[in-house]
Amino acid sequence: MYGDEATVRKILTELGDTWAVVGLSNNRQRAAYGVAEVLQRFGKRVVPVHPKAETVHGEQGYASLADIPFDVDVVDVFVNSDLAGPVADAAVAKGAEAVWFQLGVIDEAAYARTRDAGLEMVMDRCPAIEIPRLG
Repeated sequence: MYGDEATVRKILTELGDTWAVVGLSNNRQRAAYGVAEVLQRFGKRVVPVHPKAETVHGEQGYASLADIPFDVDVVDVFVNSDLAGPVADAAVAKGAEAVWFQLGVIDEAAYARTRDAGLEMVMDRCPAIEIPRLG
């Protein structure tokens, strides 16, 4: 398990409500689209990050984390594991407080780097599953 219950709870309830969702587009068939909806229902501001920079769920999209002109609290990563490490590094550079790798997204070296940089991190879990469990 990459992220204990205390870390999951901290990210979801204490670290802030602005979530950059990397890989979020208007493709309703992709998991990111539905997860972003759940996050919004639970009061999170969801910022789409995708090369198309589309507006999704009413929020302006950006092509990269570096392009977002405001602070981001959590970076939620919906990319293949082989692309996730550079996203985690960009989250550190952006000044995020946490990184969340979605189900199936695993990069142990990125996990270690991110934790060593002082960020909270969860890997191979889904916030849309975890947040309703908090009660």
